[in-house]
Amino acid sequence: MRLFADAWAWLTAPEQWTGTTVLDRAGEHLLYTLLALVVSAAVAIPLGYAVGHTGRGRQLAVALAGAGRALPSLGLLTVLTLLVGVGDAALAATAVFVVLAVPSVLAGTYAGVENVDGAVTDCARAMGMTPWQVLTRVEAPLGLPLLVGGLRSAALQVVATAVLAAYVGLGGLGVYVQRGIALRRYDEMLGGAIAIVALAVVVDAVFAVLARLAVRAAGEQGRLTLSTEGHR
Repeated sequence: MRLFADAWAWLTAPEQWTGTTVLDRAGEHLLYTLLALVVSAAVAIPLGYAVGHTGRGRQLAVALAGAGRALPSLGLLTVLTLLVGVGDAALAATAVFVVLAVPSVLAGTYAGVENVDGAVTDCARAMGMTPWQVLTRVEAPLGLPLLVGGLRSAALQVVATAVLAAYVGLGGLGVYVQRGIALRRYDEMLGGAIAIVALAVVVDAVFAVLARLAVRAAGEQGRLTLSTEGHR
């Protein structure tokens, strides 16, 4: 308990809130997370929709997702940083975080489309919708909750792994953990870890709200599709 008290004292000390503050480091951490999510979504969502809608390439997508999760993040970051140079370490770190995020986003996207009730898609086709309209107006909206779940999982994984950015001089909350370990300042190390956990809780809370909104929107879309068919 003494160590936790020391960590809290470190977190609330004035020097952590002047100059480069804990909030500044948290902002850097969030920036890496947001950038990784945006890039991974741009890559994985179209691919996931294609796999879920057509049913083709599912085994390949599952294999790629599993391979992405199995890659050692620190080792990959080290290799990429050495390849591109320390001056482009931000590019290497972003690539690592994207590789980490893509599997969850991809899995959430194609699972969301695959799990749409066949009766709903049959109704959409009976209304004369084209395959593209079925995907964009029915499957994508109804699969939104699982897509948000995939983004939520990816965000939490990146928040946890973005600690590694500090090992290549990019800042983030991992700076405190790395420096605490190097200097044996365990109050700083634990304080940084607590800040990372707090950030993860905040990110998870935001995605929990988005998930509730997605479930509500999906329910409304499903009722609208079925009721439209019922009036035909």
